[in-house]
Amino acid sequence: MIAGRFLVGLGIGISSALVPLYISEISPTEIRGALGSVNQLFICVGILIALVAGLPLAGNPIWWRTMFWAAVVPAFLLGFGMLFAPESPRWLFKQGKVAETQIAIKKLWGDKKLDSTMTSLRAGGSETAGEDAGWGDLFSSRYQKVVTIGAALFLFQQFAGINAVVYYSTSVFRTAGITSDVAASALVGAANVFGTMVASSLMDKQGRKKLLITSFLGMSFSMLLLSLGLSWPSLAAYSGTLAVLGTVSYILAFSLGAGPVPALLLPEIFPSKIRAKAVSLSLGVHWVTNFMIGLYFLSAVTKFGVSRVYQGFAAVCLVAAIYISQNVVETKGKSLEEIEMELSPAA
Repeated sequence: MIAGRFLVGLGIGISSALVPLYISEISPTEIRGALGSVNQLFICVGILIALVAGLPLAGNPIWWRTMFWAAVVPAFLLGFGMLFAPESPRWLFKQGKVAETQIAIKKLWGDKKLDSTMTSLRAGGSETAGEDAGWGDLFSSRYQKVVTIGAALFLFQQFAGINAVVYYSTSVFRTAGITSDVAASALVGAANVFGTMVASSLMDKQGRKKLLITSFLGMSFSMLLLSLGLSWPSLAAYSGTLAVLGTVSYILAFSLGAGPVPALLLPEIFPSKIRAKAVSLSLGVHWVTNFMIGLYFLSAVTKFGVSRVYQGFAAVCLVAAIYISQNVVETKGKSLEEIEMELSPAA
């Protein structure tokens, strides 16, 4: 059991870094946002399917074994399918494999895109083999700001309280008369899927920055609504309704931007020289802060009360919206090479 959970966690950690990076590097500029958000969308869909599939088995003491066996199928299909997927043209070009780069471009985007893509790669100054940055270079004056932005996005995402809200949602729904924990979780999952679908359709129209700001402001308002529903005596008669509305609106707001955008935005804003390491570092911040929230949330609720903890999350969301408005650049409609030249011009 322990070894199995370790291997699953290792696989999730690796894929969470590689999948958004790969998608961003093989996607055409005009639909890169939509394709990038599909990653988060199907994570949400997978969670929802797992929750719904568990409903008829909830009373079975060994139902979890069936669910683990079922998870083998998509994992196998992904591993097998990637054997036939083309390598990233940008990675191939950086390795100096020009002929293989051209083959990958033709396979992904067709012959018509070959000349323009090769010109863009050359103009973007993609580094050649042997020039990848070291870990220390991430904190150099040239890259420090963009790496800080990447880490901050995931820090805000987790300290905004998403996992705490999901964890506490079953208790919130019980106050509104929904007694099935699995059904409550399925409702949260459905809201997450719906919001991510909306985000996917808006990503290349409204832009990443606007969605992020709107998302965090919506999450802040929802947290305050949750806090009111759980703490104000004058609203006691409506506490269950307000808490459920706050929870669902928070999940919808999160899935509109704070959920899908960071993993999409990071590979876009990081220069090719540091992209792999910077994405890994940022996702490391994600998992560390995720662990911290899981470790200390209940202790904080016991000490300060859930209402004050939620008020703290609301404040974090507000700070995040302000930080993003002042520091994050819009990447909609720009190639990765154009973004790189804008954010990290040659020293």
